[in-house]
Amino acid sequence: MFEPVQLRTFLAVAQTLSFTQAAHRLGLRQSTVSQHVRRLEEAAGSRLFLRDTHGVELTEDGEAMLGFARPILEANERAAAFFAGTRLRGPLRFGVSEDFVPTRLPEILAAFRRDHPEVDLELTVELSGTLHQRLDEGGLDLCLAKRHGPEGPGRLVWRDKLVWIGGERLRLDPRHPVPLIAFPPPGITRARVLDVLERHGRAWRVAGTSGSLSGLVAAARAGLGVMAHAQGLIPAGLVRVPARACGLPDLGGVDFVLLHGRRDSRAQEAADALADAVLAGGDLLHRPLP
Repeated sequence: MFEPVQLRTFLAVAQTLSFTQAAHRLGLRQSTVSQHVRRLEEAAGSRLFLRDTHGVELTEDGEAMLGFARPILEANERAAAFFAGTRLRGPLRFGVSEDFVPTRLPEILAAFRRDHPEVDLELTVELSGTLHQRLDEGGLDLCLAKRHGPEGPGRLVWRDKLVWIGGERLRLDPRHPVPLIAFPPPGITRARVLDVLERHGRAWRVAGTSGSLSGLVAAARAGLGVMAHAQGLIPAGLVRVPARACGLPDLGGVDFVLLHGRRDSRAQEAADALADAVLAGGDLLHRPLP
């Protein structure tokens, strides 16, 4: 028997690749997180994580546990909801960053709709900066978006690295301005890229812009330039650009977080349930569709 509380802790560590961040997300002490993982490893009879001074990574058995943990937790939660006799209902306005268009997020939303058929889920796909604005204005109950900075608000879903990507045949001359493909303002990634380029004294020019990820990907596949994107979400047909050889500076990390709207909203019970579903299935967001 695998304990649900230990499986939830395992998923939090697997998604953040950090015992500290997992503890913060779950509201637990780091020692408790370590204890949960150790007991789960004892129950499985296998090491699930490799830990050293450089960080945390899943073992092969840990990857396998990812496939089992979520269905076990989902079945447990459906049974608990059935016997509790409670049903969520009403409208729920959920905003999602363009970054998640090519991921398996629809699987998480489909499971939530199946479990809560009386919730009227309204989905908005926008730039992270726009989602932050709409949330502040009361236009959303919950959003999944990039965080402005590592110290900003939000429950961490997962952490990634921003990298330069482009078409497989793209060649950049470090003596020329960077041909940049980017979202328009108020894109958070765009703001980061321009700030980093200017701090490093690297000239740039806009080679393509679009409010949709598919538009940016089309421009990059056509070889018009480079774009910055989360390493774990590189779209099909694009590859990492060798930054050093092309004179491109390091862009640092990026956090994807869940942010709640006004807590007095009547939709917050449903928003809490959807947030829990996204956190439980967060590893699916690392996996672009084939």
